[in-house]
Amino acid sequence: MLLGVAAVVIAADLISKALVVAKIPEQTYVHVIGNVFMLTQVRNGGAAFNLGGTSITIVFTLIAVGVVTYILRSANHLRSTGWAITLGLLLGGATGNLIDRIFRAPGAFRGDVVDWIEVTRYWPVFNVADSCIVCAGILVVLLALRGIRLDGTRPVRPTDPQPDSPTPDNPKMNYPGPDYPTRVADDSR
Repeated sequence: MLLGVAAVVIAADLISKALVVAKIPEQTYVHVIGNVFMLTQVRNGGAAFNLGGTSITIVFTLIAVGVVTYILRSANHLRSTGWAITLGLLLGGATGNLIDRIFRAPGAFRGDVVDWIEVTRYWPVFNVADSCIVCAGILVVLLALRGIRLDGTRPVRPTDPQPDSPTPDNPKMNYPGPDYPTRVADDSR
């Protein structure tokens, strides 16, 4: 699932950027919904909000390579659909922007990312890969808040009933049997 989601994100990102580069000249606007939603072509040599400019593009390239490597190494331990989708979105987004960094001008590993979606003039221009990275970040927070691990398990909390202790809704736990744990009463308390 992780690789499937990543492949869809990469394809959507590459196709949309190719169409934008072919059809929309740089710094022109196609007003889809007035000044609220516009299409444009902007080259971004920095990070989000064009932080750092082109002088540290190699740093962002190395970070993206590290993220992609980590996700691919973690894939063997995935047993959670939520985490597979989340990491697939992150992998696809990081790879989409990494492809721009490697192959676009001004040069290999220093390339500018093509951004093309503008929502109001007060928000930075972004692309499909950026959107998927942000969605993955939101999903990471939600999965972490729910306590879901990469392997699909949740940590045992002190308030959770223990599997070998009797509970009011499972009185069979008090009686020995072939499939039930034996519990000896301690009357010395």
